[in-house]
Amino acid sequence: MSASIIVTGADLAQQALDLLKDFEIVYAGKTPTEDDLVALCQQHDPVAIIVRYGKVGAAVMDAAPSLKVISKHGSGTDTIDKVAAQARGIEVVAAVGANAAAVAEQALALLLACAKSVVALDARMHAGHWDKATHKSLELGGRTVGVVGLGAIGLRFARMADALGLRVIGFDPFARNLPAYVQSVDLATIWRESDAVSLHCPLTEENRGMLNAATLAQCKRGVIVVNTARGGLIDEAALLAAVRSGQVMAAGLDSFAVEPMTAGHPFQGEKHFILSPHIGGVTSDAYVNMGVGAARNLLEVLARVPAAAAA
Repeated sequence: MSASIIVTGADLAQQALDLLKDFEIVYAGKTPTEDDLVALCQQHDPVAIIVRYGKVGAAVMDAAPSLKVISKHGSGTDTIDKVAAQARGIEVVAAVGANAAAVAEQALALLLACAKSVVALDARMHAGHWDKATHKSLELGGRTVGVVGLGAIGLRFARMADALGLRVIGFDPFARNLPAYVQSVDLATIWRESDAVSLHCPLTEENRGMLNAATLAQCKRGVIVVNTARGGLIDEAALLAAVRSGQVMAAGLDSFAVEPMTAGHPFQGEKHFILSPHIGGVTSDAYVNMGVGAARNLLEVLARVPAAAAA
């Protein structure tokens, strides 16, 4: 009987499945709860979990005594209890960079949509209006974008911003050997000098709510905020107030504090918010790259503990 791998999702790229052909693949579905995952682990005792949706905490790990590795289908591991995993000798790995192009492009799309009023003008045009005489868009060339987080995604976005003629300043305490077009600065400088701020850092307890009433007040009036990282980086009530007051010109968001967003969320129906349902990394190419990356990462770990992968 083959060892099992649980996928906290409804599917996996065929290229990834080809790599995992010696294992039984068990799908948890698109919206697995902790109880769902615990039950599946008790039933199948997986050697690995590939995390797409939902959270993997201590209860899930304890239900799978053979579990050796938790592999993220993507780069953000904040939905995995890494402290619990370490205590149990379970490795946590991520497909870092697999969706970098996709997410960076989404960030750029949101930035441009905010600066150029793409969504609002499209709605007006479809309603039969012609606002040429009354509308002015924002020109990005020559302005400053602050990039928070200079990993694979942040640097990819920075390169595109530089190509548009933006001055790029960036903050990342762990980044080394930055390209010449990124000026490394502290967070206070990001808030003070940026005409647009784009978030590309992982969510930690230290940076949760980093964009809040106090930091938004330090920004230039009329700043654009883009977030394709994690919703928890932003105090959503503070951002709503800042957009309504004009302190923030527009916000382009692909990530939210609670996902999926439910009906009645304060951002819904608000002018100057451009929203997408955390699909920055969801492209056909990234789907394959993340699946293959997750598969390769877990195989690499299991190769070091061959007994766990034995049929």
